[in-house]
Amino acid sequence: MDKPLISCHLVDSDGSLAETPSEVPKVGILGSGDFARSLATRLVGSGFSVVVGSRNPKRTAGLFPSAAQVTFQEEAVGSPEVIFVAMFREHYSTLCGLSDQLAGKILVDVSNPTEQEHLRHHESNAEYLASLFPACAVVKAFNVISAWTLQSGPRDGNRQVPICSDQPEAKRTVLELAQAMGFTPVDMGSLASAREVEAMPLRLLPGWKVPALLALGLFVFFYTYNFIRDVLQPYLQEGKNKFYQLPVSVVNTTLPCVAYVLLSLVYLPGVVAAALQLRRGTKYRRFPDWLGHWLQHRKQIGLLSFFCAALHALYSFCLPLRRSHRYELVNLAVKQVLTNKSHLWIEEEVWRMEIYLSLGVLALGTLSLLAVTSLPSIANSLNWREFSFVQSTLGFVGLVLSTVHTLTYGWTRAFEESRYKFYLPPTFTLTLLVPCVVILAKGLFLLPCFSRRLSKIRRGWEKDGAVKFTLPVDRALAQKTSHV
Repeated sequence: MDKPLISCHLVDSDGSLAETPSEVPKVGILGSGDFARSLATRLVGSGFSVVVGSRNPKRTAGLFPSAAQVTFQEEAVGSPEVIFVAMFREHYSTLCGLSDQLAGKILVDVSNPTEQEHLRHHESNAEYLASLFPACAVVKAFNVISAWTLQSGPRDGNRQVPICSDQPEAKRTVLELAQAMGFTPVDMGSLASAREVEAMPLRLLPGWKVPALLALGLFVFFYTYNFIRDVLQPYLQEGKNKFYQLPVSVVNTTLPCVAYVLLSLVYLPGVVAAALQLRRGTKYRRFPDWLGHWLQHRKQIGLLSFFCAALHALYSFCLPLRRSHRYELVNLAVKQVLTNKSHLWIEEEVWRMEIYLSLGVLALGTLSLLAVTSLPSIANSLNWREFSFVQSTLGFVGLVLSTVHTLTYGWTRAFEESRYKFYLPPTFTLTLLVPCVVILAKGLFLLPCFSRRLSKIRRGWEKDGAVKFTLPVDRALAQKTSHV
């Protein structure tokens, strides 16, 4: 091509339409489905001249923007140098009659296989298209972008567009086209990467599988434990039917246990990593794979902890609305009248509940702040020190608040024999194990003998190694060392 197809000045960096050149570049689209219509809308809005090839142009013309030309496929592939192939893999063979007209063109494959097709075929859709049209430059792109994102613009969806091709010039042209449409192109290399690119939309929350299973396992464990203590034991030993507590009360008792343990599991791997660095005397040895995966899943575990804590708050608000709660209040009032008690007030219990609720609100507020700052749009507006302060320091404060909240809830119940039903300790005592270990370990690492050694290791010092130095006297400078 003598002249570049794409002008970098078609669209500003914010996605708004800028001044277009006098000669509007033309782009072709083969296909008339939902994605083709959204693609045509975005291309027209970005200043391109669009021609759409359809098997039945009269029927589909009304579905496309008025600025787009809808015609037969044979006519649509004549003038454009870049042609989007917006059709399924099984329909690629219907284009073989256009081989001579498509020779030398850039074909952009935007298709996605199903999971079954991805497992069945050993070659990607783009590689299959390239085998059918060897005289064309095939580029894989835009398959991770939804039709909604194309219509509404990249600001309301994912901006990144992975692009791969064996032809550098064709890939550069599509890279410029993606930039002109307001997206952020990502060079994925040769067309051999197309299979990996096509697998991206098939993944369903890959980073959430292990944290979700962990949260589910904890929920099942604590729910069963609370069921045995609060429902099964009264039924078997006292003849009381409390199965009505299963939908709300037992769930509400289980959720804070799960949230509390998950929050402690966010900070436990950092403690384990610090202990390994102290033991090894270096930061240049890899952590075990299980610890590396654990560290990578901390964000998801923290968000699940916040989710369970928020549900616990909502369930707690619903407790007074239950019919069973109203009956219990009436029965308590009747019992008070029968025992001739005109004033029922236990100062210790009043103070305990006031402190317990206040600490719970503070802990939930801290978790809310952690959850908000984990969003990419918020995290990108913070520098590393600010992000580390929120996620590390405030997160640990949230863990401490949750611990005090749990201790205030338990109060002296751990030492009362009647609380051990079926010889099982109260649930809150089980949840305290991991958080207390994390808090105690964090406290130990604050001691000078450990903190100075950790700071030296994280600044490159090695035990019995060639790198040896003393920490600066300025304590503030030492504390700027990055944390695990």
